[in-house]
Amino acid sequence: MNAEEIVSRLLYRDALMLVIDKPAGLPVHPGPKGGETLFHHLDALRFGLPRRPEAAHRLDKDTSGCLILGRHPKAIARLNELFRKGEVDKVYWAVVEGGPEAEEGEIDLSLGPKSPDRGWWMKVDPKGQPSLTKWRVLGRTDGLALLELRPVTGRTHQLRVHCAAMNFPILGDPIYGTAPRFHGPGLHLHARSVMVPLYPKKPPIVVEAPVPEHMRERVRMCGVIADGEAHPGLHD
Repeated sequence: MNAEEIVSRLLYRDALMLVIDKPAGLPVHPGPKGGETLFHHLDALRFGLPRRPEAAHRLDKDTSGCLILGRHPKAIARLNELFRKGEVDKVYWAVVEGGPEAEEGEIDLSLGPKSPDRGWWMKVDPKGQPSLTKWRVLGRTDGLALLELRPVTGRTHQLRVHCAAMNFPILGDPIYGTAPRFHGPGLHLHARSVMVPLYPKKPPIVVEAPVPEHMRERVRMCGVIADGEAHPGLHD
């Protein structure tokens, strides 16, 4: 991915914050195995500022969609405060195998590391950290459902583990679901929108990311048309 492609994925820009549509398969931060990450492309998103922006939260490598970046230290501190207080509203779309019987509900299951050797691999653990996810069915088809997921807490792999624990794993999940490790359909989990109350005297900023190519067919199969969204705008 080059600088032009990263810039083309910009969904929102103002003096404090950027929101980009992170592609599935691109890690946000460098890891022990090396390889391309979003971190390597952040200089393209400076837009004249002396420092590169920084991600204000995590998004899994295989999850697509809205990723919030702070443009300078004061902006990053403000965003960190909003996340810490739980004031940023994040909405995900997930195509799941099977699906819940009800139309909406909550998953309240504590999570902890599955193994000391893999701190990022999680499991349901009554002694772990409290974890809460709200969900709502947006559409259904044979053997699949499209869910709107709202993580109230922000644990590692929370949505993936919660869905798998309820017997409707996210389609394309090779770790917690049924997908093969290297030849699956791709993780069908998308950070659909964020709502950020960034400016105290202004309405919250709402940004939405279009459904990625690898999810569109099954989203349509579930009866939801989600193409042709307009970007909220760029404001410097």
